[in-house]
Amino acid sequence: MIIDRLVRALDDRLRTAPVLRKALAKIFPDHWSFMLGEIALYAFVALVLTGVYLTLFFDASTVESTYHGRFAPLDGARVSAAYASTVRLSFDVRAGLLMRQTHHWAALVFVGAIVLHLLRIFFTGAFRKPRELNWLIGVTMLALALLNGFTGYSMPDDLVSGLGLQIIWSAVLSIPVVGSWIAFLAFGGEFPGEQIVPRMFVTHVLIVPAVLTALIGLHLAILVRQKHSQFPGPGRTENNVVGSRFWPGYTVRTLSLFAWVLAVLFGLGGLVQINPIWIYGPFAPGRATSPAQPDWYVAWGDGALRLWPPVEFRIAGHLVAAPFVPGVLLGAVTFLLLYLVPWLDRRRLRGGPSHQLLDPPREHPVRIGLGVAGLTFFTVILVTAADDIIAKLLRVPVLDVLSILRVLVFVLPVLAGPLAFLIARALRASRGQGVGSIGREHLRAAVDRHAGGDGPAELLAPELDQVVEVWPQDELTWRWRYRSGKIELTSNQSYLSRSAAEEAARTAYRGRSVTLLERSLPATRTARGRLRRAARATGRGATFAALLVAVLSRRKRPDPAPRRPDPFDDRPDPE
Repeated sequence: MIIDRLVRALDDRLRTAPVLRKALAKIFPDHWSFMLGEIALYAFVALVLTGVYLTLFFDASTVESTYHGRFAPLDGARVSAAYASTVRLSFDVRAGLLMRQTHHWAALVFVGAIVLHLLRIFFTGAFRKPRELNWLIGVTMLALALLNGFTGYSMPDDLVSGLGLQIIWSAVLSIPVVGSWIAFLAFGGEFPGEQIVPRMFVTHVLIVPAVLTALIGLHLAILVRQKHSQFPGPGRTENNVVGSRFWPGYTVRTLSLFAWVLAVLFGLGGLVQINPIWIYGPFAPGRATSPAQPDWYVAWGDGALRLWPPVEFRIAGHLVAAPFVPGVLLGAVTFLLLYLVPWLDRRRLRGGPSHQLLDPPREHPVRIGLGVAGLTFFTVILVTAADDIIAKLLRVPVLDVLSILRVLVFVLPVLAGPLAFLIARALRASRGQGVGSIGREHLRAAVDRHAGGDGPAELLAPELDQVVEVWPQDELTWRWRYRSGKIELTSNQSYLSRSAAEEAARTAYRGRSVTLLERSLPATRTARGRLRRAARATGRGATFAALLVAVLSRRKRPDPAPRRPDPFDDRPDPE
């Protein structure tokens, strides 16, 4: 009742009812893969919540200080203020370790969800016109997430993060001509410098989160403006969206996912140890530790540096040091290709109109082959970041492991890409639901050069008995629906006239005639709606009455008057 009054008061002043009604009626597809972006969003919310708490206790300074706290092995040691405050936050601040580890796990999940979301967009062609801008926003968010993850990982000034900063320093110095200028500008002088931790702190807690928040808002605004893409299916066209309304179905689902994401992240933060800097010790330029690996989302850069041989060369008289190609050029080329994906794909398919329906991945074998080859390449260099751990587990020399990985980084992508291409073509020829439906004839068709090019074939069998109908929902509004066999799809909103309902139906299903529904369905549905509203009102009233009775019954009653003793009662008083 209070919420109803607040909504009515807000509508009286701002006329928000039409906007809210349209927003609550928005349709979202039901496919599970669309929840990957929401996992990234909710992980970002967890990052903000835990990050605000950590900011209150972290000292972003490399000034030397003395640690005094509950961690006895370090008590009285001279360390940097950043390292001391992080250890103190882990052992002396209530819930500090929980927040630290939850923040770290949320960062891993955030980047992972963005990567999976971009992979879903890539393999289904959701980056095509008119969604190129959202693809660019997503790639930029990935780059910012990597940057913010690395700066947050490096701020505690422990031995492992200090080694990572030293690697970045060397990679930046390897840039021809301008490398030394950029390195000294970022670090504030010679490594390790005294300005890098405060600058990373400002970048980590202020600049990048603000830009990410703006990009998330822009991404969601474009999504609402352009409407959601969807997979092909019965009743789904380039001009409609089939799924659940935002209220109440989709709201319950997404809030449940939010609760699950928070529960999993805080569960990991409380039960699974991560980044124990008190074991690594404080950073010192003359010390190193092995084995040591960074977080997975930057491990591919570390693996590339380990794979690349110590080869240096000169261009126009300028030395190109060994770390330049794996440490700078590889990342720059990777993100450049990611930014160009929509236009490279459009050039390969020779353009085309706007697309609202997604591509089943099997319908584009070339895209599948290139994507799998790229994933295989980056998986190998990511595994290479753990070559010392692999050597320790297998009890073999680390150089032998490195030599094998240098071969695999070229061989596996060359094998995996064409294999994925052939499997996609075989699946397209079989029209089955999985790899198990592929037969010999389908493999022959996949190998056949003239079995069909890359691009969508007939995605769905022709639907029979398709009917689009309109009917008066009550005395003032009209609705429409689509029927094909057992499938029935109803419009998500009502219309004030029959012509408006027919126009909306023709927009969703172009080329189909619209008929007037002659059954007495509207009256039945109206009666059912009234019964539901009456039942909900009765339930709310009963709940309020039960709560009122419970509160009144628990009010403290006055103690009864003491009983006067009976002079003739010789029984002992109860104790």
